[in-house]
Amino acid sequence: MSQLKRSPQPAVSAQPHLARSLSNRHIQLIAIGGAIGTGLFMGSGKTISLAGPSVIFVYMIIGFMLFFVMRAMGELLLSNLDYKSFSDFAGDLLGPWAGFFTSWTYWLCWIVTAIAELIAIALYTSFWWPELPLWIPALVAVLILLGLNLASVKAFGETEFWFALIKIIAIVTLIVVGLVMVFTKFQSPGGTPASFSNLWNDGGLFPTGPMGFIAGFQIAVFAFVGLELVGTTAAEAQHPEKNLPKAINSIPIRIMLFYVLALIMIMTVTPWREVTADASPFVAMFALAGLGAAAAVINFVVLTSATSSANSGLYSTSRMLFGLAVEGTAPARFERLTRHKVPASALLFSCSFLLVSAVLLYANPSIIAVFTVVTTMSAVLFIFVWTIILVSYIVYRKRRPALHAASKFKMPGGVYMCYVVLSFFGFLIWALTQKTDTLQALLVTPLWFVGLTAAWFIIRRRPELAAHQELHRANVQADRVAAIAFRR
Repeated sequence: MSQLKRSPQPAVSAQPHLARSLSNRHIQLIAIGGAIGTGLFMGSGKTISLAGPSVIFVYMIIGFMLFFVMRAMGELLLSNLDYKSFSDFAGDLLGPWAGFFTSWTYWLCWIVTAIAELIAIALYTSFWWPELPLWIPALVAVLILLGLNLASVKAFGETEFWFALIKIIAIVTLIVVGLVMVFTKFQSPGGTPASFSNLWNDGGLFPTGPMGFIAGFQIAVFAFVGLELVGTTAAEAQHPEKNLPKAINSIPIRIMLFYVLALIMIMTVTPWREVTADASPFVAMFALAGLGAAAAVINFVVLTSATSSANSGLYSTSRMLFGLAVEGTAPARFERLTRHKVPASALLFSCSFLLVSAVLLYANPSIIAVFTVVTTMSAVLFIFVWTIILVSYIVYRKRRPALHAASKFKMPGGVYMCYVVLSFFGFLIWALTQKTDTLQALLVTPLWFVGLTAAWFIIRRRPELAAHQELHRANVQADRVAAIAFRR
């Protein structure tokens, strides 16, 4: 039973603690906000043009697979409430190297994603103020987000609550408007009446063939990055043993409502061949409904979506830097908390990095090309993080059977489903090799891990890391003995 009390780090009580200020309302909406992003509002047009109605199955399959990643993460987080995030249980179960690689990789995931969102914010703002230099709205957005995150954890939660609420209202409105257009027999500009039969009348559900269906995965996977964000809120959630399961279990409902049902209504009103790849189908559908202000309204929604994603990125990167500082694999100043229990130094570091990178990106003549590359790279890095979560779960089941037996939030399918999802990730990596732009990002990504490996070999000799490594070896041995005794 000793493993029930084990902490992922030595002397936890002496460490600074993040505040548990996020309520169930915050956790639920943060989880929803993580599942709805610019990828759905802006990227779904291109996905529909590539895969046709089969895009429905693309989103359902990805959502189904990632649900098991979230359940594995939930069981692990609740097995030890001293875990602050998934990087903690990775370091505890796989070794200090895993915590180091996971934290820094997740930091980069959100840095490149937030940079892309900052560019999107600047471009969306130019809809109203086309003469305004792009760097001004980007700078203002960073300062606002920094102020909200510095204020308190609750301020972050409130911001995400309202951002997510705006996105939910937009999607629910689209679904309702779509249903009204179907029942009133609305006709598209091409003369096709709005009908559910539009989903299969033109070439069936898989009109672009197997490769078109596979191409849909390349873009759709980015729409799901951030789904694991609920895992980084574990250290700041009130009653995590109750609120985290609620947020994770609602993922299938969110996927069905916010992704699948919205896309079904879009292709029901507008035949899939008439959906423009480089435009938002949300804007197009509201415009067809005769809502003259559709462009401005949806532009505002997409602007808040990008701001929400950047806000989530700033939150996540600061918490990962805090965890790295506690472990001794990042500067100690990132461990300092304000009186509101906010890691201010870590927040400022991430903000400065975002600003420098944004300036470099603005200097590139093809912003859209850069946007595509960095978002693809982000998706690949997120797949690495999701993989670490599953591998940690497999090791946890082997080393700590007593904790699994005592768990009230067991992962459905257990280890078997871990291997199924890992095989699916292998398929996603293969799919990313099928297009030139995604292949380029895939080939660049290993350079990050080469750099991390070099950094690890340099810092692992530090006394505190050597102590962590020794503690990990001792824990592995103790777990082995306890597991044998439990199975007897």
